[in-house]
Amino acid sequence: MVHLTSQLLRRYYGGYVVIRLSLGGCSNRPFYRIVAAYNKRARDGKHLDKLGTYDPMPNVYNEKLVSLNIERIKYWIASGAQVTKPVAKLFGLAGFFPLHPMTITAAERLRKAKEQAAEQPEEHTGLEEENVQA
Repeated sequence: MVHLTSQLLRRYYGGYVVIRLSLGGCSNRPFYRIVAAYNKRARDGKHLDKLGTYDPMPNVYNEKLVSLNIERIKYWIASGAQVTKPVAKLFGLAGFFPLHPMTITAAERLRKAKEQAAEQPEEHTGLEEENVQA
């Protein structure tokens, strides 16, 4: 079934539908909505459908909360919507998409940095030992 309204809107805006993050919240407290919108619209402008939310600030349990409407996401992807990289990373972590390659690379770099920090002993200046003896 062809939706006439979507074809008319596509001709009017001349773009395509993307699934992306729309910024909300206030200063120093970001909050994102995962939305389906035309690519030529403003980031926080009018959108076609709200597909979920993402709170990047850790809560008391050190968790970053994501809620997804899987049925609507499937609908928009089947309709030909393209997914931006940040949203693709979130979908990969949620198990909806395969993991994004940069997610794996970032995790490996973080693991190596932690291992190197654990291997290097803490350096003492020697001034503390002289003060103790005196």
